[in-house]
Amino acid sequence: MARIAVVAGLASSLVNFRGPLIEALLDAGHEVHAIAPPADQPTLGWLAARNVTFTPIDLARSGLSPSQDLRTFWQLAGAFQRLKPNLVMAYTIKPVIYGTLAAALARVPRRCAIITGLGYAFTDGQPSMKRRAVNVTARLLYRFALGRAHNVLFQNPDDLAAFQQAGILRHGARTAIVNGSGVDTDYFAPVPLAPTPSFLLIARLVADKGIAEFIAAARITATRHPESRFHLVGPRDPNPAALDPRLLEDAIRDGVLTYHGELADVRPAIAASSIYVLPSYREGTPRSVLEAMAMGRPVITTDAPGCRETVRDGWNGLLVPIKAINELADAMSKLAIDAALREKMGAASRNMALTKYRAVDVANSIIDACGLTPASTP
Repeated sequence: MARIAVVAGLASSLVNFRGPLIEALLDAGHEVHAIAPPADQPTLGWLAARNVTFTPIDLARSGLSPSQDLRTFWQLAGAFQRLKPNLVMAYTIKPVIYGTLAAALARVPRRCAIITGLGYAFTDGQPSMKRRAVNVTARLLYRFALGRAHNVLFQNPDDLAAFQQAGILRHGARTAIVNGSGVDTDYFAPVPLAPTPSFLLIARLVADKGIAEFIAAARITATRHPESRFHLVGPRDPNPAALDPRLLEDAIRDGVLTYHGELADVRPAIAASSIYVLPSYREGTPRSVLEAMAMGRPVITTDAPGCRETVRDGWNGLLVPIKAINELADAMSKLAIDAALREKMGAASRNMALTKYRAVDVANSIIDACGLTPASTP
């Protein structure tokens, strides 16, 4: 049995994204401690019900504040010295960087970094001095931190290649590719497709998710197929690449799409849809796509890192180039006019979710890649 500390940048993600991993660790007989910014009561209750201790820390998910980040680092080091874990697992950029460095300072025997995506620092968005500065800083911090990690896990081969080409990984670093965080295929159960073309995008309101392209393609598709409907779900975001709010306001005013805000449970939105769309510029493995696939939706996404792994073009969905509005509109039109194709691709999506992205299987692959023995699975 090992004592494991899981470090997150958002407390709710311990349940929403890493719940199956935590449960798999517990099923394998390990002791689990969670560390993240302050949690809400449902998250604390979920952890307490499984005897997982929770340590709150001060961590700002976005922004570069040396004093804030130094405080986060020392809080993590103190937590590790108190808990004395055998292994630290950290995911998302700041937990990976500061968690790995703090674990090395605290002499934690094994340190596993999970790269869930490259985010604002690496995404090919609007060039700016700020983006370049963040990119340079992130590369330096990643290189320093990952040189002290025993295992580095990626969610797609493109991200691994990007780190290798940037010289971030030390020579001989032990790396592995895992299928994201997986999806609970029982919770996200298949639901019959809506009979009419209903397009859904679930994403934080940042430009790099391709929301502007979705809106523009929706305008074209609505002209061609007036019976089509377009829906957007997701929270506003403080990310420097946040979507220009005027684009969304104009689309709502013009009746192009319906904006539902952030939803605690996205299943009703997926159930009401017949096609899922994610025109993102880059992902680790897009969780929203996996959820839509598990519920039997055909997927339109970009031929971009992380996204292309979830779709076999022409089988369970369609791939389009990044930022290609006309090609995106053509793909949306193709599915809008062909209900039989939507059904066929939706069934293929469900099959892929079961065979490649089942949460318990992905969790055990992560445990194995971090050098632990996973529990047997049914």
